[in-house]
Amino acid sequence: MKSAVKLFAYGALAASLTLGFAVTAHAQERKITNVSYDPTRELYAAYDEAFIKHWKELKGEDIAVDVTHGGSGAQARTVIDGLEADVVTLALESDINAIADKTTLIKKDWRGTLENNNAPYTSTIVFLVRKGNPKAIKDWGDLVKDGIEVITPNPKTSGGARWNFLAAWAWAKAQPGGSDATAQEFVGNLYKHVPVLDTGARGSTTTFAQRGIGDVLISWENEAYLALAELGDQFEIVTPSLSILAEPPVAIVDEVIDKRGTRDIAEEYLKYLYSPEGQTIAAANYYRPFKPELAKPEDVARFAKVNLATIADFGGWKEAQPKFFGDGGIFDQIYAPAAGQ
Repeated sequence: MKSAVKLFAYGALAASLTLGFAVTAHAQERKITNVSYDPTRELYAAYDEAFIKHWKELKGEDIAVDVTHGGSGAQARTVIDGLEADVVTLALESDINAIADKTTLIKKDWRGTLENNNAPYTSTIVFLVRKGNPKAIKDWGDLVKDGIEVITPNPKTSGGARWNFLAAWAWAKAQPGGSDATAQEFVGNLYKHVPVLDTGARGSTTTFAQRGIGDVLISWENEAYLALAELGDQFEIVTPSLSILAEPPVAIVDEVIDKRGTRDIAEEYLKYLYSPEGQTIAAANYYRPFKPELAKPEDVARFAKVNLATIADFGGWKEAQPKFFGDGGIFDQIYAPAAGQ
């Protein structure tokens, strides 16, 4: 399964808040909108094409799918502020919770309505370094050495950035003598090595890969593999000794689909992500499928075994979101210039 959209084709547009694309259809055809996060552009370009064909075979109906992309937190805010989404496929449970808590658009018990707590695919956090790894970066501790510049997006707007932050925290706390205090000290030091905070993961990839800024990109695994696939002679992936299980969830937006009369399409759209074709497309686009036995073995085999922390280690997103990323939280305390961005 080839991706329809290339990582580095976006140029400056990649750093913008949202970028939408649609599988074109006639005006009379029904349409759903998927509000997604930054690094899923290629995934949903391929998936939407397959789903439209599947729906035609299933129901005999021509439909269209629109997708918008941006930092996950920023995308959640666009839905809260009025962007009509039939489904959301975001980076964090807390971003969907924010929509459910601040509006009546999504039911508060949305989590668990699909398998694997609504996460049809997972990922983790790795490092992307320049070819030959000239700064000899092997693990989190190397990121705070003198002269190292680290690229990561802003946790106030990016879901991937929040996974990055928590992975770094988990590693620091797991070190001998580690505690919340030593973890906060380490992560605070880490952000002193970050010259720019983009709003989303794709913007950070563009900063690192196209603009040539930084020695290491803290990256979604799928984003790092995509960079290798397109520019493999320029980069390498380094897997740290400890990372985090990233579980990007999906959910229907009940009020919108009932208003538009698109519930049948929206529900099947998310359900089909768990099908053999959906899982194969996920793995082909460098996401770890929830059901790896349904994907191509060669796609699954490329994923390294990693020691993973989980969001449960932080008390779940209900606790972690306000503690670390809410106004006045730990991130604001250690990186004051990013507060309110």
